[in-house]
Formats: sequence, C-alpha cells, structure tokens
Amino acid sequence: MSNISGMTEELNVGRSDPAYMAHAYLTKVPAPAIIPFIKAHTEPGAVVLDPFAGSGMTGVAAAMIGRSASLFDISVLGQHIGQNYVSLVDPQALNKYASEVVQAAKRQLGNVYGVKCVGCSQDGELAKTVWSVIVECPSCDKPVAYYHSMKAAGWVKADMLCPHCRGPISSRNKRIGEAPVLAYVSCGCQRTQVEQAPQPSPVDLAIESLPYPRVEITPDREMYKASALGKNGMTTIASFYSPRNLAVLTALREQIRIVPDEAIRNKLLFSFTACLTRASKRYQWHPKRPLNAANANYYVAPVFYEWNVYELFLRKVISTIRSDEWIKASRHIYATADSQPNVVYEISSAESIPLPDQSIDYVFTDPPFGSNLFYADMALFQEAWLSSFSDVEKEAVVDRSRKGRRSARRYEELLTSALSECRRVLKPGGAISMVFGNSSGRMWALVQQAICNAGLSVVPEELTILNKGQRSVKGLASGFEHVATLDLVITMRAATEGQSELTHIPEGETAKTVRRLAEENPDTTPSHLYLELLRTAMRSGWKLDELDLSIVTHTLVEDDWAIESKSGHLRRAREVSDATPTPPARQPEPQKVQADLLFE
Repeated sequence: MSNISGMTEELNVGRSDPAYMAHAYLTKVPAPAIIPFIKAHTEPGAVVLDPFAGSGMTGVAAAMIGRSASLFDISVLGQHIGQNYVSLVDPQALNKYASEVVQAAKRQLGNVYGVKCVGCSQDGELAKTVWSVIVECPSCDKPVAYYHSMKAAGWVKADMLCPHCRGPISSRNKRIGEAPVLAYVSCGCQRTQVEQAPQPSPVDLAIESLPYPRVEITPDREMYKASALGKNGMTTIASFYSPRNLAVLTALREQIRIVPDEAIRNKLLFSFTACLTRASKRYQWHPKRPLNAANANYYVAPVFYEWNVYELFLRKVISTIRSDEWIKASRHIYATADSQPNVVYEISSAESIPLPDQSIDYVFTDPPFGSNLFYADMALFQEAWLSSFSDVEKEAVVDRSRKGRRSARRYEELLTSALSECRRVLKPGGAISMVFGNSSGRMWALVQQAICNAGLSVVPEELTILNKGQRSVKGLASGFEHVATLDLVITMRAATEGQSELTHIPEGETAKTVRRLAEENPDTTPSHLYLELLRTAMRSGWKLDELDLSIVTHTLVEDDWAIESKSGHLRRAREVSDATPTPPARQPEPQKVQADLLFE
C-alpha cells in the first residue's frame, strides 16, 4: 500500500465515463483517476493547478468534488474542450438549439443525404457510405478498387489480387482515387438499415462557394511526415472530408455561430468539434464492425466511412448532456450543484505560470510524453474549424528528426521550468503529482533530471501505477512493440537539504530485479513489469537512463516467458499453446535518436 490515504500502489480506471466519452483528446486521464489524488492531498475548497491541462480533465475532477482549479496550456483545442466540460448548461435548451441548428443547415443545403430505398422505392435517408481507395496495380498499372479486391479474397488481405492481371494488391500500392462502394439507408420499411449500392448526391453542393476551413497541413509538421500526407495528397484539412460532409459541417458551424446564447453556442461548438474526426475519412471501416478513427495520426484506411453528419452531431449533443448531468450529480454530493464550477482555463506556457507565489494547494498534471505524440499537429484537425491555432513552437515535445528545433535538451529545460514554476506557486508542504509514460530509459532519466533541477524530490511511497485499460490487440501485446501501455504517477515535494545523490544501477541488478518481479507477478504484462522496475529504481535512488522496456522483454526471452495472445499476460512458454514468444529486444529508433541528442 502507498502512504497516500485510501490509495493502492496501482490504480485501475476505465475510459467509459460520460465525460471521457463526450469529447476525444490525446492521452486523456479520466477524471475518476484524478479524483483520488485530489482527495488525498486537499480539502474541499482547495485550489488545484494543472500547467499541462490538455482537455481539462483535472478541472473536471476538481469541479466534481468541490475544489477550484487553475488550468493552463498552449492548446487552443484543449482550452475549448476544457472550458466547455465545466460550463454546465440547461439540457432542454441545448437540445432545442441543436435541433434548430440542424434544421437550418438542412434548409440551406437541401436534402443532401436523401436517397431512394431499394427495399420499397420510397425516400430514405443515408446513414453512412463505405468508400474505397482506388490503387494502381503495380503489375499492370490498371486501377483497382481496394474494397472489391479484398472482398474477392474473402477479406484476407494476403490473398488480394488485381482483377485484370491477377497480380498482388496491397494497401501499400499507389493511391490514385476514391469511390463509394456501399451505402446504408434508414427507411421506415425496415427496422435495420438497408444495405444497397451507392447513389450520387441529389444536390449540387457548390462546395467552393462555402466558407469551409482552407487550412494546410504543412511539411514542417511531424505528423505530415509520419502520416505520409504529401505522398497521399492529403495536405489540407478539407481533403479529409467528402464534399458532402464538408458542406454539411460548414453549414452547421455557420448556424452554431449565430446562436444568441453564448454558453449554449459554445456547448454546441463543443459537440461539433467532438464529431469532426468521425465525420472524416479517418473513420475506419471493417467487415465486422467500425474501427473508429486513430486520434494519434492522420491515417486514412483504404476502406473508410462517410457518416451522416447530422446524426453524428445530434449523438454528440446527447453525449454532452450526459457529461453535464454526470458532473452535476457528483457536485450535488458536495453541495455545490446549483453553482457553476470555479475552473479557469488560460492559454499560457507552463514555463511561466501567471499565478502568485504560494497560491496553490496541489498540482496534478499530465505533460506530453516526449516524442510519443504531437498534440498541436493533431489538434489542427479541430482548430481549423475554430479559426484559432496553438503555438507549435511552445509545445513540450521532442522532434523525431535530428534537424528538429524541439530537442530532448529543450524538453528537459521546459519540464524543469514548468516544475520549478509549480514549486513556486505551491503552498508550503504541498505536493505535485505528475503522470508520465515512456518506453525509453533515457526519456525517464530526462524527467528524473528535470525533477532534481527543479528543486523537487520524488516521494518513494507515492509512486502509483495508472492502468487506464487496454482496447487494442497492439495494446495487449505491448511487449511485441516495445511500447509501454501503462503510466506512472510520480508525486513530488520540495527537496530537502542533504538528499542522497542518484547512483548507477549495480551491475547485473536490472536483470535480477526483472526476474524477481516476474516471479512475484506471474499474471502480468511486460508493460506492468517495466513500471514495477522503474518504481523499484526510483525508490532505490538509481539513475533511469539504462532502463528501457526492451531490457524487460530481453530478460523475459532469456527466461522462456511468452505472451498469451488473448490477454497479453505473461506465461511460461511451456504452459500455453497459444502464447507467442516475446521477440528479441529492439529499442524504438525515433525515441532513441531523440534521447541521444541530449548527450551529444
């Protein structure tokens, strides 16, 4: 057990509460994961700070249990989401205006989703369309619809062939176009959606006359390179939408802008930005079920959806109301249900927090994880519709290219400044809890050094593993990709004089510790073992620079451990037939390259 009152050393939370589901944002920490920390370190009425506020979940958590919050971030999208989470509006009014906005957009554009139902020949409404990329066959240069090729192969990608020359087809082939291949129609003649061939839109959209966002994704952005946007011709925000959905989104936004009630207007815009990714070509199709969209990149699958935007928007309005009511219900327990939460969110860098000295009771924060994700690049997708943009140069990330200006050294300096600012504004005796996750020991060492440089020290008993649950096969098989899927919540306090210096790990101690932890925790995952190793190292005062996740997997290989495919848990290879042996260790190159910059 930790010495934090009421907390265990591992906190398991889901990612399905109403606030979490209301709006997507990269690496959100659910409010139920933050609340125990705030409760443990503060009393009702206290002020909580988050200098890397992101989507504002620290503010949500504070508001739910009767605390105030001061939030700061450079993210325009984060501020938009965070402010609206805690702006609690009348649900009837929100529903009323949402319906009016949709009807006004329909009058402006006409019946853009109107189709004839093949089941009854009457008018129906398009619920969604399945689109396929058209690839060029590398053998005969003829166009091939990826969807039809995959269908002919029985949905087995490895068996896909060109219908013209029988040459192999894959998603890596050159993309030369897109075409609708299947439509799903809502009609009164059937309870379920009618599957039928796609039909052309009955309305001339005159798309170029509409004020849609004309925003480019420029080559200097990391996600331009990582998502191969130039190669695929997806270099504008508008290019990620079908003409029909681009028109509907534009009409909805313009109608939302003229809603007279400011709180309702902003809340509708919150629901609008929440549906933008699903309304785009990034919503992946699968023969069994939709795969949603990848929030961490701009990937457009070779088969994707075009969803009815009006339906998506109204669903998100319902989700927004559920989030409000969930927050209100919690606030009612703390006798604050009738007032608006006292949460302030400002655009400001964590390096310079505009607060007076010793004015904050507690800090909970979740900074960007080095070169794992590029928040501002992905936020551009929503910020283009908000007509306001984050300052990329101030982002606390590490560029993957050696030529990048945002180096590992800069990241350490920024994190040091942020933690120093937190210490400055914190009241005497207050604590700072920081969430961090990475698979590179050098990135962990960078964080460790920033903590020391900021005049802080880790409280050994207050290191909590945060498990937000796994959703994907890749997440379950974390040892295969050498990607840590758990986070560590590090609690710090102002350092005292005479603290022990960090020491190098004794020779052979790393492998010995991994083996001990594996024996003590047999029903676990490589990621969990890695976090246990890091926690042991911090408590022992060891330097973290040599503790990569790959060391854990390498040791497991040597000891004949395997990963059970269904659960992702470790098993002795001889005990299970479906276990996949853990592969040889491999350090992810982008993280390694960037960490090396610090030591040049």
